Amino acid sequence: MEKSAELGAKLEEMLRLRTRIIAYRRLEKAEELDTIKGVRRMEHFFTFCQIPFLVRVNEFTVGITTEDDINDRCTRLCGLRPPTEESKDGEAERLSTSWFGTKEEALLQQEEYPRIPPGEAIVLAPLIKMKFTPEVLLIYGTPAQIMMLMCGLQKEKYEKFWFSFIGEGACSDSLGRCYVSGKPALSIPCYGERSMGSVADDEIAIALPAAELERALSGLKKLHQAGLRFPIGNIGPRLSPKPILAVSYPKTHS
Repeated sequence: MEKSAELGAKLEEMLRLRTRIIAYRRLEKAEELDTIKGVRRMEHFFTFCQIPFLVRVNEFTVGITTEDDINDRCTRLCGLRPPTEESKDGEAERLSTSWFGTKEEALLQQEEYPRIPPGEAIVLAPLIKMKFTPEVLLIYGTPAQIMMLMCGLQKEKYEKFWFSFIGEGACSDSLGRCYVSGKPALSIPCYGERSMGSVADDEIAIALPAAELERALSGLKKLHQAGLRFPIGNIGPRLSPKPILAVSYPKTHS
C-alpha cells in the first residue's frame, strides 16, 4: 500500500493533476469497513456520482454498504447489488422519459452496462492516503493529462485503448468497464457526474487496474526524457516546428 501511495503521488506530480487519484475496492463483507482507518459514512440520501468528488477533492475515505441510503440504480453499477429483470425494466421505464426515446431503447442500455459483481460494501479513498489494497484507480484530468497517461502506458507496452459511451451512468464506462475487463477504461463523465459530482467541463476520467500504476509512471518518465511531457509546449501555427521536433525526433529533424 505504501508503494502504491508513493507511486500515486509521483504520478499526480508528473501530470500536475488538480485532484487526487481515487483508489476503489469492493468488499465481500460490510464488516471489512471496520478494519479501515478513517472511513466516513454518508448520513443522508446520496448518489454514487457525489462520492468521487468527496474523495479526490476533500480527500475523504468513504465506505458504502447496501444498508446506506444510496440511489438504488447506483448500487447496481458500482458493486453493491445485482441487477434483476424487474430493476432493469423499472430503470428503462424511467430513462425512457428522459435520456432515451423509448423503453425498448432504454432496455438496450440496461443490457450493455458493464456492472461490477456485487459485494456487501465498497470503499474509496485518495490513493496517497488509502488504508486498503485498491483494485481500480479512478483518475480525473484534462484531455491532455489523460492523453499523456495513456501514452505512458503505451510507452511501456503498446495496446489499443477503446473508448465507450453508455450515456447517463458513465461511471460504468470507466470504473465498471475497468473492473470487469481488467483493462484501462476511458470515459466522458455524464450529466449526473457533472450536476451532482461537480466534475468540471474540461475533465474526463480514466480507470486503471491498480497493477498498471507502475507501468503508467515508468512510461511517463521515459516520455519525459524524450522531451514529451506535460504541460505540453505550444509554439503556435505560424512558426517552424523544426526546433521542437528535433528534441523528440532528432534523427529525422536535425
